[in-house]
Amino acid sequence: MTDRSPAMTSHRPYLLRALYEWIADNGMTPHILVDARLPGVRVPAHAVKDGRIVLNIADRAVAKLDMDNDSVRFSARFGGVSQSVIVPIAAVLAIYARETGQGMALPDDMAGTSTDDALDDDEAMSADTRPALEAVDGDGPDGPPDDEPPPEPRRAHLRVVK
Repeated sequence: MTDRSPAMTSHRPYLLRALYEWIADNGMTPHILVDARLPGVRVPAHAVKDGRIVLNIADRAVAKLDMDNDSVRFSARFGGVSQSVIVPIAAVLAIYARETGQGMALPDDMAGTSTDDALDDDEAMSADTRPALEAVDGDGPDGPPDDEPPPEPRRAHLRVVK
């Protein structure tokens, strides 16, 4: 036997899909933090801040979501214009639930990298590690910057039309 273990495929896309399913199954809104500077990333340039972008990948926010072992692909509306988005798996830095911040920073793919490098539930996207970036939810920002108090939740309103 040799000391080398056989080469395996990246574990990052499997973690991403599992966490996406866990977040969605719990009725939360999955968001991904993306390094928009990496080659192959195709996102709206106007939504990128400091080289990063947060994307809402909930079923209700995107169309034709496809997460394979190489990339995350979908169509979404940005500023009222439908655009195709492509994010290589290597560019996905984290996935988390918008409502709770629970999720995981995806570990790097390196020989000997274990899941010990990932955040555990107590550390998962805590306030100091959660991105303070403009979140994209289809047509625009999804939340206020961390230095502003959160707005009152919007309540549905109906109007009688005769």
